[in-house]
Amino acid sequence: MAQNIYDTPDFFEGYSQLGRSLHGLAGAAEWPQIRSLLPDLKGLRIVDLGCGFGWFSRFAAGEGAASVLGLDLSENMIARANAQNAHPVITYGIADLEQVELPKADFDLAYSSLAFHYLEDFGRLLRQVHAALVPGGKFVFTIEHPIYMASFRAGWRTDETGQRFWPVDHYSVEGKRSTDWLAKGVLKYHRTIATTLNALTDASFTTRRLVEWAPSQAQIVANPALAEEMDRPMILMISAER
Repeated sequence: MAQNIYDTPDFFEGYSQLGRSLHGLAGAAEWPQIRSLLPDLKGLRIVDLGCGFGWFSRFAAGEGAASVLGLDLSENMIARANAQNAHPVITYGIADLEQVELPKADFDLAYSSLAFHYLEDFGRLLRQVHAALVPGGKFVFTIEHPIYMASFRAGWRTDETGQRFWPVDHYSVEGKRSTDWLAKGVLKYHRTIATTLNALTDASFTTRRLVEWAPSQAQIVANPALAEEMDRPMILMISAER
């Protein structure tokens, strides 16, 4: 079973104050790039894996999706999704993505935002998603970039000129990593980019697009704090097809 850190009161309170929690997709700087990877959602049957507060599920419903199934391990997340982002075509449910059993050939699109790096058995989840998609079905997801995960634990360093930089900490050593983010002992699973892409191939997906997200200059001008995201990629985006 995946760690359910989002139902820890202190963590959930901190997460609820993030821009992406307060403002939804508009508060996620990477959203414009993600949207460019998505197909036309009108009439699609969609599963939103790790749906959180349901912001994407609600967006998909507004774009004309035929149905959306939003799944998340956190009772807090699902309660907030039902309260803030309910819609007649959306069904929210509690599910552990480590153990989830998805209906076969029931979806046209599988989507996930920043959830899969919490999973130990990524391969099992990929096999479930592949079987749940119809032939030609799309799979768009984002994860914490492996370089970011490997550098986040190391923290900032300063070189001899006084410039700050992010060292990479044991990038090739895959597996469980514990970080302190909003709470102590948050568990994530580090996989290299190669491992991630090979897992997709092994699950019979065809990778269509790979994006190592960085903010645009316009975004940095509007929000100077985003400038540090130019130092190492924070988010890896992948578009694949069954």
